[in-house]
Amino acid sequence: MTTARILWTTDNKETSMNMVCLYAHNAKKLGWVDEVEVLIWGASQQLVANDEEVSSKVKAMIKDGVKVIACQKCAENLGIYDNLKSCDMEIYYTGELLSSWLNQKENIISV
Repeated sequence: MTTARILWTTDNKETSMNMVCLYAHNAKKLGWVDEVEVLIWGASQQLVANDEEVSSKVKAMIKDGVKVIACQKCAENLGIYDNLKSCDMEIYYTGELLSSWLNQKENIISV
C-alpha cells in the first residue's frame, strides 16, 4: 500500500490551493496512491481556519478520504481549535506522529 504524506506549514494561499490541496485531493480521488495523509502545522492552520475557500477545499478532501490532521498545540497557541474542528479533521498533539514518519524513513512532501 502506498501513502502520500504531506507536511503543510505554509500560509501562502496559492501554494496551498494549487499544490497541497490539488495534489492531495487528486492523488486520493484518482487512485495515484492508496492513502493520503496531510499534517497541518502553524501558519497553514491559520489559513484553513480563516479562509472560507481553503476550509471548503479541506472539507471536500476529507469527505473524499484524505486524512487531514492538525497539530493541537499549534491550534491552542493560535486560538483556532474550534475553527479547525468544524472542518472535521483530526486534531491532536502531532510531534510523535511526525517523528514516526521520520523514524520509518517515510517520504514526506513538505510545503
